[in-house]
Amino acid sequence: MNVNNPNELAERYTAVWMEPDGDRRRKAIADVWSEDAIHILQPTQEVYEAAAERAVNPTWQVRGHAELEARVTSAYEDFVATGQMAFRTRDGAKRLGDVVTWRWEGVSPDGEVLGAGLQFVVLAADGRIATDYQFVE
Repeated sequence: MNVNNPNELAERYTAVWMEPDGDRRRKAIADVWSEDAIHILQPTQEVYEAAAERAVNPTWQVRGHAELEARVTSAYEDFVATGQMAFRTRDGAKRLGDVVTWRWEGVSPDGEVLGAGLQFVVLAADGRIATDYQFVE
């Protein structure tokens, strides 16, 4: 992976969430994230409001390849495999030092944008993601 090209990282990251084959998905996760990487998801405002009613913390956090694989597989099965939506990156990924940011969208089969978000990742020395913050808008 060319870690100097933030658009390449954004495209490879998004491709992981769209990958239907479990073995290829597992390999891609190992290629994109470091072994002990952390992925933290900030869900939508609606999820926060529902969680507040139940006095629970809606922020999700997973660590390491096995937990990342479960998280990515779950999202794939819930959204992509059902045909509900596909994920795509938006133009304009940026890198500053060891931080890369980009925006993404979840789109319906007819191209309607159903959701969007911001990725903010911190890279490890080897160029893979060490910390992954996902903000769903």
